[in-house]
Order: sequence, then C-alpha cells, then structure tokens
Amino acid sequence: MRRYQTRFILVFVVVCILAAIYIVLGNVPARATMLYGVPARALSISDRIEYSTRLLSHGALLITPFNPNGSEQTFRIEQGESVASIAARLEQAFIIINAQAFYDYVVYTGLDLTLQAGDYTLSPALSIIDLTRKLQDATPADINFVILSGWRVEEIAASLPTSGLEISPQDLIYAANNPPAVLALPPAASMEGFFLPDSYVLSRSTTLNQLLETIARNFVLHITADMQAGFAAQGLSLYQAVTLASMVEREAVNEEELAWIASVFINRLNIGMTLGSDPTVQYALGYDAIAQTWWKNPLNLVDLKIDSPYNTYIYAGLPPAPIANPSLKTLQAVAFPQPSPYYYFQADCDNPGYHTFAVTFEEHLANGCP
Repeated sequence: MRRYQTRFILVFVVVCILAAIYIVLGNVPARATMLYGVPARALSISDRIEYSTRLLSHGALLITPFNPNGSEQTFRIEQGESVASIAARLEQAFIIINAQAFYDYVVYTGLDLTLQAGDYTLSPALSIIDLTRKLQDATPADINFVILSGWRVEEIAASLPTSGLEISPQDLIYAANNPPAVLALPPAASMEGFFLPDSYVLSRSTTLNQLLETIARNFVLHITADMQAGFAAQGLSLYQAVTLASMVEREAVNEEELAWIASVFINRLNIGMTLGSDPTVQYALGYDAIAQTWWKNPLNLVDLKIDSPYNTYIYAGLPPAPIANPSLKTLQAVAFPQPSPYYYFQADCDNPGYHTFAVTFEEHLANGCP
C-alpha cells in the first residue's frame, strides 16, 4: 500500500511540474504577446519564455514615463554602442525609469537590432515603449547646411538635394537674383558673393526665403565697422570689396597668402592695370561639361580671349559682380591687405599651393617654371 502511495505522490508531483511548465510555455508568452507584441523571430523558445517572464515582471514600468513634466534633451547613440550601454546611459540621464526594463523590451521585440546611431531629442515624459520607437529614426529635426569657400551660387544650389532641405536647386538660383533687403545691394545685383561660407543649423522645414534671409543676416552680422572702414581705405565700396574678395578666394590656396594676393590686385587697381585673373575667365566660361566643373582648368589661349566683361585680361578694373562666395578671412584680407610693392604673382614651381610674387614683369617672367 505504501508503495502505491509513493507512486501516486510521484505521479502527482510530475503532473504538477508538467502543468507548471504548460502554464509557463503557454500562458506567459501568450500574455506577453498580447501586451507587448510578437517576440523577435531570432529568439529561441527558452529566450522567449525568459524575456516574456521578465517583461511581465516589470509591470507598469514599460508604460510609465520617468517624469511627465520633464524637459527634452539631446541624447546621442554612438556607432556600434551596445544596447546595455544605451539603456544604462538613458537611466543615468533620467530619461527612462529603469534600464533593465528598456533592455528587456528591445531584446524581446527585436528592436535592439534596429536602433540607429545618431542624435535624438528625447523626453522623460515618454514611456519606455514610446521612447524605443522614437529611437528607430535618427533623422534629426535640424540639419547643418554647409557653404564652402569659393563656391559660386550654382555649386551651392547643387548641394541642396543632399542637404535635408526641401528646396530645389533651380529655385535657389532664381531667388538669388532677388536678394533680401537687409543686404542693401545695388539695383539688379544678385546674391552671388554674399552667401557667407559657414555651417548653418537649420530646421528641415526651412523655406527658400527663410534660408536666404538667414544667410544674408549672417553676412551682415560679420561685416564689422572696422572691416567697412578697411574697404573704404582701399577705395572700395562693400560690393566692390566682395567682388575683389571673390577673386582672391579663387586665386589663393593657402590662407597665409590671402592678404598678399589682395595687395597685388589693389596695387593693380590703383594704377589702372588689368587684373589678369584666371578665375574671372573661368566664371565667364561657365560650366565645363567635359570636366564636369564650373572652374575649367587649365585655361587655353582661346579661353583667355573670351569677350566678356568678366574677362579681366581684356577689361581693366573689377568684373561687374562677384564670381564666387568669399570666406570671412578673405574679406578681412581685402579690408586689411599686406602692404607690398608687388604687381604680379604666379604658382610657385617648387611649393605646390603657394605663389611667387614680383614687382616687375621681368621678375615675373624670371619666376616662371623651367
């Protein structure tokens, strides 16, 4: 009799264990699925049970914000950063209420594989579930619109399709012919030369007019009274100074030569000598479809004879308008050129990117490369 009792107890225990396993295998994952969605396919059966159990144990943590009245803050996920590290830093930054709950949720759902590196604007008013969804899109609200020194307006326009702004290149080129009033440009002048090279932090929703206004105001902000006095001391109006600076920008390679090249052009202007600047001819020629550039190089003798008011080999004085967009340092070099006796410069044969300077044409010829 006792043997039968023992066997009955063993059978009962086994049945209870099997029942418990059934409940775990069935009810726990089913309940987790109902509350948090289907688990990631990559999880094994044991992992599904484990993470389902963990999620259910967290209770309301997954849907409870850390601080309903909290302020937004910037949070960066680094390239290749682990989920554990992200979870820990989110908790340390007081954005989420529990790092382990975050970790378990993203692993359970498989979202750990789709978290994107980048900068996010996150709020502790979001629950872990809502915040995790936001981390699937690293597209920032703002973008950096970069204008490089020496670009002409067509090159700036060409950068728009990959900038994050919804502005067409052709619209920018057209609108540049109607510059914002804050620039106070001469009648019929375009904005060429006044797109101050810089990195502009802009909303993705920035309109064309807002873009031009922002750039124009940035230019005005950087042209100090001292710089304007410097332009006047060289006998230049602001528009003429920008025009000259655009030439210096395209001629110079190294910043330390900016003030020297500006000096050469100013010396030439003062005696009525032609400026003889290749970039003005390049501007007149326009787009070189073969080389796929706006700045054909090298120029040939036929190019140098193009009949254009921008050809400073033929026409004395400044070209009628800027040929590119000069940097602030180049504008400063025109305002405060290096006093010199030089009237000529050409590429240095032995030091790429640098120039040799000369007072006379004979010296200039002697500086030529063998």
